[in-house]
Amino acid sequence: MHLLEASANMEHLLISKQQQPLKIVVLGDSLVYGFGDPEGGGWVERLRREWMCPQRPGHILYNLGVRGDRTSQVAQRLETEFRHRGELRNRVPDLIILSVGVNDSARVGRLDGKPYTELSRFETQIGDLLDHASQLCPVLFVGMVPVNEEKMPFLDCLYYNHADQYIYKEITRQACCDRRIPYLDIFQQWMAHSQDWINARLSNDGLHPNALGYQTLLNAVKNWDAIPTQYSSKTLCQASI
Repeated sequence: MHLLEASANMEHLLISKQQQPLKIVVLGDSLVYGFGDPEGGGWVERLRREWMCPQRPGHILYNLGVRGDRTSQVAQRLETEFRHRGELRNRVPDLIILSVGVNDSARVGRLDGKPYTELSRFETQIGDLLDHASQLCPVLFVGMVPVNEEKMPFLDCLYYNHADQYIYKEITRQACCDRRIPYLDIFQQWMAHSQDWINARLSNDGLHPNALGYQTLLNAVKNWDAIPTQYSSKTLCQASI
């Protein structure tokens, strides 16, 4: 039901903008930045390139991913990033896509070490981030990918694991659900496959997707009902007259 409501809201947004391209900002960590994909630059860059095609024009997409960011850091730069993106006829974006949380879930120093962001603090921070973002414009959330546990630790100090990832993504998913924010559960989608399938889509560091992984992510995003559809070149010409 939430996805249907989100789709209806996106359609209303498109109509209210008289079929002009939407200005969309994507904020988050390395999953947004696209680290690990030298071929296509990540799922956001791949989508941006598709939407730049004159034959199939799409929306205007800003990649605001920062490697290593946790929820608190995305929250700190949220409004500044938002206020400085847009175009002359629309000084702020129309839609925010968030993707963050995996760095919060890491354990520091050892397998049973202290979480990088303690659970209760994370729950508060993710709720505050969603509330703040929702006050600015409509929001969507793209979830994290599962890691390859055998490759841990990352950078010799950060231990990521599926059990903790699941807890943090469920906190995020529930927070989105409570606020009627569409959430794309990438973790659950990937975990439905074998670990070999997952590993084939991860870089050698076991944390970041590779080119195949980001293409898989892009396919999931494009098939998501909550993502606003492209407008046609005919509509674009009519709107520009």
